[in-house]
Amino acid sequence: MNKTDSIYVAGHRGLVGNAVLRKLQASGYTNIITKTRQELNLLNQPEVDQFFSVYKPNYVILAAAKVGGIGANAAYPADFIYENIMIGSNVVHGAYKSGVKKLINLGSSCIYPKLAPQPLKEEYLLTGPLEPTNDAYAVAKIAIIKLCNSYNLQHGTNFISVMPTNLYGPGDNYDIETGHVLAALISKFHIAKTTDTHKVTLWGDGSPLREFLYNEDLAEAILFLLENKDASDIGELINIGTGIDQSIKELADLIKNVIYHDLPETDCAIEWDTTKPNGTPRKLMDVSKMTNLGWSASTSLIEGLKKTYTAFLSSNP
Repeated sequence: MNKTDSIYVAGHRGLVGNAVLRKLQASGYTNIITKTRQELNLLNQPEVDQFFSVYKPNYVILAAAKVGGIGANAAYPADFIYENIMIGSNVVHGAYKSGVKKLINLGSSCIYPKLAPQPLKEEYLLTGPLEPTNDAYAVAKIAIIKLCNSYNLQHGTNFISVMPTNLYGPGDNYDIETGHVLAALISKFHIAKTTDTHKVTLWGDGSPLREFLYNEDLAEAILFLLENKDASDIGELINIGTGIDQSIKELADLIKNVIYHDLPETDCAIEWDTTKPNGTPRKLMDVSKMTNLGWSASTSLIEGLKKTYTAFLSSNP
């Protein structure tokens, strides 16, 4: 790659896309293409085809997606499956037709079966039923993995699908109703602190085990693959994570301690609403494939939480 190669970052305002954009800029890439939703509707195939015809990017990072937590997935399954299939299909097909040198497709750890053996290996894809609370989103992501691999097999493209674990970091969606668990927890504890209620109610019983990856670490991994690896090195897909998990209860305690660090005399009570679903019992990625390629995450969870809360305060004083 050359620093002047054109790179289209789809979804540059999102948690992943914005981190990738910052990483590319910091690494000296000078020809980065971004489009807002108003400028380019990725659900519209003619618009996407026109974009690729005009801009002809050398590389594509497909980070655009409709995302949300358990509540949002349960409430809007049709939106999640339709929009994510359309976004992925339009961008992948447009990239193929315009001769893109390499595309990196961002998937999700929810593609794996609900009760798959732990840690999750890439070969566990489609070996069992999905978690019902987000199966619409998962099916859409699986479809685009298969789409990328099919284009590689039939057309000789260089499309790589990466499966990050649960993500967090600056730029996350902190909405309590639609955000993912870690960001929603930050919002809940922050509200409890700033309103002096010092009490939060959390879904489930706190027992599910989850792995979390700082978004800037994921951006580093994507750049590593973009610059150094091809689909022939990866196969159908590759996991990206830390290889370390903890319970939601442990996560809640960590977040509480970060947010309440300046109020050592004050505790925040946690009430678990066991009428709400827990989701998948455990989701831990097997990251040996990525490690063997030469990359591993460097940001510890506590370090990442502190950075994330600092960024949260800067936008939510």
